[in-house]
Order: sequence, then structure tokens, then C-alpha cells
Amino acid sequence: MTAKQSFWTGWRERLSAIRNVPPVLRIVWESGRAVVVFGLISRLFASLLPIGLLWITKLIFDSIVRTVTTHQSVPTSLWWLVAAEFALAVFSSGLSRTIDYLDALLADRYTRHVSILVMRHAADLDLLAYEDPVFYDRLERARVQATDRLGMIQSIGRLVQQVITTVSLSVSIMLFSPWLLLLLIVGVVPAFLGETHFAFLGYAKNLRQTPIRRQLDYLRVLGGSKEAAKELKLFGLREFLAGRFAGLSNQIYEEDVSLARRRLIGGSFLSTISTAGYYSAYIFVVWRTVTGVFSLGTLYFLANAILQASANIQLSFSTLSGIADQALFLTDLIAFFEMQPTIKSKPNALPAPRPMVHGFEFRNVSFRYPGSPRLILDGLNFHLHPRERVALIGENGQGKTTIVKLLTRLYDPVEGQVLLDGIDLREYDIEDIYREIGVIFQDFMRYEMTARENIAVGRIEEIDNVPLVHQSAQKSMADEVIGKLPHQYEQMLGRRFDGGVDLSGGEWQKVALARAYLREAQLLILDEPTAALDARSEFEVFQRFAELTAGKTAMFISHRFSTVRMADRIVVLENGRIAEDGDHEQLTHLGGRYAEMFELQAANYR
Repeated sequence: MTAKQSFWTGWRERLSAIRNVPPVLRIVWESGRAVVVFGLISRLFASLLPIGLLWITKLIFDSIVRTVTTHQSVPTSLWWLVAAEFALAVFSSGLSRTIDYLDALLADRYTRHVSILVMRHAADLDLLAYEDPVFYDRLERARVQATDRLGMIQSIGRLVQQVITTVSLSVSIMLFSPWLLLLLIVGVVPAFLGETHFAFLGYAKNLRQTPIRRQLDYLRVLGGSKEAAKELKLFGLREFLAGRFAGLSNQIYEEDVSLARRRLIGGSFLSTISTAGYYSAYIFVVWRTVTGVFSLGTLYFLANAILQASANIQLSFSTLSGIADQALFLTDLIAFFEMQPTIKSKPNALPAPRPMVHGFEFRNVSFRYPGSPRLILDGLNFHLHPRERVALIGENGQGKTTIVKLLTRLYDPVEGQVLLDGIDLREYDIEDIYREIGVIFQDFMRYEMTARENIAVGRIEEIDNVPLVHQSAQKSMADEVIGKLPHQYEQMLGRRFDGGVDLSGGEWQKVALARAYLREAQLLILDEPTAALDARSEFEVFQRFAELTAGKTAMFISHRFSTVRMADRIVVLENGRIAEDGDHEQLTHLGGRYAEMFELQAANYR
């Protein structure tokens, strides 16, 4: 692409990006309607003040000249004009402070409102979206754009004020001579085009640097995290990570400096053209005054009107250009809000069955992750009956966790159906289905909250039901852990906040398990949440789980066969299908894949 083509392409993108502004203005309006209205009224008055002040000063100058040249006494009207100028100056100062206050208030309201919108929308999106690195880049830019576009919002307010001021000044200048305004515009347009061109290059640079900045953020966290500190020391990774960070940051630095240097040279040249336009108009006014066409008051009025009009024309163009270029940065925020989840409830969706009668059935279910040709599940047929405890086993990558995510409708199958009581899971109200399922994954969350809140997130509407929280902690044996904490259930967990206490891996797992018990759901699922526990501790946890799920539907995934054999039924997965299905005794006598894995693990304990 030639430089000319690149220039016009940039302009087309810049102008098309203006369509991003109305959705953001709608968010601004929703965040504080009264503040927006008062802000616009204040800016309207502020935009008309410059022409009022200049005109009064002109009248003062002309009155003084007449008084001096005619040797008359000072007229009373002169003092009234001075008083009016003083009043306008005081009003202008107060209005400026009011606008700053309203801008700050709107900024706070907008930041709060848009951050909540981003959080809620991100939570609504499909889990599969989080498997896509492109989505992560977009989400990261959307989060930044959500709060970093405050400058653009305030620029729109300033643009309204600048345009009204420019129009009022321009009309007054045109009344004396249209050529003056033309000189100003000719001088300002080149600078406007140059500024917008460099601003577009800045946007393209930032867009290009997003993946690199994500790497830098990761390296920055990695280099200073508690989790990585041990390996960084033992493996001698300090220089390796610092070197990689330096290389990537140098790449960004060189690109930034290159663009800044080009902007300095080009901007200085174009600024000279603008200055020449202003002084051409100024010389014309001086000449007309010397020849007696304009009075001294008119000279003052026009000289300052030209100066302010020139500045406001440049500011208006620059602000408009800035808004257009800031709007380019909003592309990802708008695209993020336009993303819609595919996994959602249909209109008039069915409520979850209470109780479940026939249980869950996988009927010819196939599933693959986006961008991957490999089928994780391939025509799987499987039935989970009510009040049955099933263990899923298999090597890593065989689809155990995928089954759990399909069962809970975090994913939908690529082919086939997941049925609940004979009805496709997609026909049910998804939120109602979630209420009947309690799941703890291997990568469960460790919330930097109090112990009570850590448990209550499993059923957040019961956050103040202390007896129920305590009962759930007893079921998971977390009550023993919490009882040793200084503030017990009100103890802050984690090290992020002052006074927080961190727990061991096993202790965190017991707290997480309490969340599942708190739900009192019809289906309980443990997806290797005890992987970090020793064999004895895991056995105790699952023994407790087996006791508490008696008569309930339960599924668990574990690599330890001492735990697996507690299940009523064991399902062995291989190549995305069920290789074996039966209880421990049946499968060991079968002498197949399960028996082989059981013997290999048992040999380690002999």
C-alpha cells in the first residue's frame, strides 16, 4: 500500500470510527443524566462569555479614546461597563470551576457505570470465549478502553463549547471582513490534517503493541509473584525473564520514540503555517486601524477575536480529530458489548425438574474446542441416573472435564444432545439448572474475601445465613481449618489485603468444597479438587463426600483408585468414548484398561 493509499485508508477508518461515539454517549447519559444536562448548560454559558468580554472591553476602549480626545469628563457609562466586565470575569471563573466539578463528578459516575457493565457482560459470555487468545486481547483492550476514554467524553463537552465560541467569534470577525476568517481557516487546516494523521498512527501502533504489552504484564507479574518466587531462585530465571522483558519493552520504546520524533518535526512545520495565518490576519487589522477604518477599540476587539478564533478553530479541529481517533480505540469496547452469548435460555424456557426423575443422558455427543480439529468427545453415549455416584477416569485430555462442562451447560455439544429427564438441556432455563448443580473444579477460585464469604459464594443469597454456612463448613471439614483462624469465619483469606491469612492448598480445598455442600443441589460434582492433597487426606474427603451424597446424584473425577472404588459406577474414557463401564469389582475382573491402571498404581504402594 502506498503512502497516499495508507493516508486515505486511515481517514476512512477514522471517520467510520465516529459511529462508536453514540453508544458511548448513551452509556454516559445512563451514568448521570442530571450531571450531563447541567454540564451542557454550563458549557453553553461559558462558550458565549469570550465574545461578551471582548465586546465590553471594546466599548471601554472606545469610551476612553473619546474621553481623552474630546477632553470630556469621564462618563458614568464607562464605570458601568467596567463593573459589567468585572461581573462577567467573576461569573466566568465560577463557571469554570463548576464545569471542572461536573466533569469530575461525571467521570466518577461513568467509570463506575461502565466498569460494572463490562464485568456483567464478561460474566454473561460463553466459557468458550475465554479459550480464545484473540478474545483475551479484545477483553483487555475493552477493559482499558472502558475507563481510559474519559478524556474523549470530556473532549466532546469541550468541543461543544469550542464550536459555539468559534462560531460567535467568527461571525463577529466576518461582520468586519470575511477575508480575516478565511486567512485563519487556511492556516489551521494543514495543522489539523497533520495532527489527525499522527493520532491515527498512534492508534495503529497501540493496537499492534497489545499482544506485546500483555506479555510484559505477564512477565511483570511473574517476576514478582509469590507463586513463582521459588522456581525463579532455584532455576536461576532472573536474568532470563529480565532479558525477555527488556527485549520486548525496548521494541515498544523504539516504536514510541520513532513516532514521537516524526510528530515533533511534522507538527512544528505545520504549527508555523498556522502562526503565519494568524499574523497575516493581524497585520490586515493593524493596517485598517492605521488608515482610520477601524477604531482603537475595534483593533483590540479584532486582534483578540482573531487570536481566540484562531486558537479555538485549531482546538476545535484538534478536539474533533482527537475524538475521532479516540473513537478508533473504542472499536474493541463496542465490539465487546456487541458480543452475545450463544449459551443462554430460550424464551419461555422450562424450569429445572425437581426432583430429577430419569437423570442426565449424553446421546451421540461430540465436542471440539474452537480452532482445533481434534474431537475431545466423539459420539459419546452415557447415562447418569438419579441417586447414582459415578466416577470418571482416564488419562489427561480424554474429555473428563469436558463432560462436566457439557453436563452443567457451560458448553453446548458440537453434535448430539445432552438430555435431562429426556428433554434437551437447551430447553431449560439455564439459571434454574445452575441452581440444581454444585461443582468444584480442580482450578477452583481462592477468593480474597472472608472465610464466610468464601463459602457463601456457592449460594450467594445465603451470605448472611451464618448457621447454614457453618453447617456446610462442617460437611467439608473446613470448620477445623476456620476454627484455628484469629477471626474465624470473619477472617480475611489470602495475602492481597491487610490482615489476610493464607491457607495451604488442602485447607483452601476444604473451603471450596464447603461451597458445593452449601448449594444443597440435586447433582454434586467434584472435578479433581483434591489433586494437591496426599492420598490419606483425599481418601478422607471423598469418604465424607460418599457419606454426604448417599441417595443423591454425584459425579467425581480422581486419579487415585482408592477414591474411585467408592463410586457405584466407574466410567473409563479413552479417545473421547467410553472404553469400560462398571463397578470396581467388575472392571478389575474384566482385565481391561481399568485393571491395568489399577495394578500400575497399586504397585507403587507395595
